[in-house]
Amino acid sequence: MSTEPANISAVVLARDEAETISAVVSRARAFASEVLVVDGHSRDRTRELAEKAGARVVQDHGRGKGDGCRVGLLEARCQIVVFLDADGSHNPEDIPALAGPVLSGSLDLVIGSRWRGGSDDIHPNFNHLVRDLGGNLLSIIISSWFGAEVTDCLHGFRALKKETGLGLKLEADDFDIEHEMIIKALKRGLKVGEVAVHEYARKGGQSKLPTFRKAHVFWWRLVKELMRSAK
Repeated sequence: MSTEPANISAVVLARDEAETISAVVSRARAFASEVLVVDGHSRDRTRELAEKAGARVVQDHGRGKGDGCRVGLLEARCQIVVFLDADGSHNPEDIPALAGPVLSGSLDLVIGSRWRGGSDDIHPNFNHLVRDLGGNLLSIIISSWFGAEVTDCLHGFRALKKETGLGLKLEADDFDIEHEMIIKALKRGLKVGEVAVHEYARKGGQSKLPTFRKAHVFWWRLVKELMRSAK
């Protein structure tokens, strides 16, 4: 199947990303028929600048990234949804590579892997060490449990069909939405795979990832989803 932009909604999750949102929206428009910005109640000009750059903007319910993902799935107008961040770390030119396997039917959920494609956002400090080790351990556990090969379960750059995403009945409100999505897809026998993408250093603003403050949320979500029966 073709990866024509008409099939793709690029869903950009944003909160206080006025420094980068215009460039992200402008670049994504070349690879998607719709750019949908889900605004997490920004206190800066994110919403205004996104609309000016050509995005349709909706607001989430203010509960976190997972809430924003669910709103994006509900609001997207195209068959394929590609999630990407608003901070400039994801390259919109990778949208066709993520959407292609979903459109062809070879995969149901495609994750962009930084470990396969490289990252500029690696720093020799304790915060990044804990983040990367935690993400790697989650990926190893999920891969071993399901006999899959997932290297980057917490990367938000991903693609799936709208109907697939809605059918997973996602619940997480925070960043744990990312491995909840993968686990629920694998439990239902869906085909999950990765493509190599490069992660660029954040080009503005501050990271919203709660490495320490909510670390327990990631591990509780893992245990909860692994112990649940598939629905």
